[in-house]
Amino acid sequence: MIRKALLMSAVLLCACSGAPAQDNPPPTPDGEDALNVAADTPQDWVEISAVVIGSDGSEIGVVSGTDGPHGFLLEVTIEPGGLTPGWHGLHLHQIGNCSDVGTFKLSGGHMGLIPDGHGLLNPIGPEAGDLTNIWAGSDGAAGYEVFSTWVKPDRLFDADGTALVIHAERDDHITQPIGGAGARVACAVIEKVS
Repeated sequence: MIRKALLMSAVLLCACSGAPAQDNPPPTPDGEDALNVAADTPQDWVEISAVVIGSDGSEIGVVSGTDGPHGFLLEVTIEPGGLTPGWHGLHLHQIGNCSDVGTFKLSGGHMGLIPDGHGLLNPIGPEAGDLTNIWAGSDGAAGYEVFSTWVKPDRLFDADGTALVIHAERDDHITQPIGGAGARVACAVIEKVS
């Protein structure tokens, strides 16, 4: 009986010794990987806005976004009738130019283009401009929010800017070069909020 009690005490001591102390905060990483959150306050964050234009040149929605300490939060709102119902690929493109209404080819390729590296499921990708798909309801309206750790303000606001492009079909996140997403049906030039 005493032997059994001693064994149970030893088991409890072993189990408790591995438990973290509740009064101590988790350790902070040292070196280059440490986050300096105190120096990166909301006043330092970059906010963006953009107007989404459709293939006929009309305004169909808006884009907003905020750069935080760990990545970029992007929000897209499409008005009723703005898109065809269903899934649509959505990417950030290298050039902030949507002036060739209807084709939107002046926006260039994807931000952070990697040869044969397009797609969130691609083992040699993804590209920095790869985003999840957007869903439009039966009325063509859509609401979308995504968080990306690959997008930094200096890339969004380089010399030739950045565009957000919506495609006619869904992106399968692996097929090259754009996931089978098809034609570009909407475009927005990303701008920094003053």
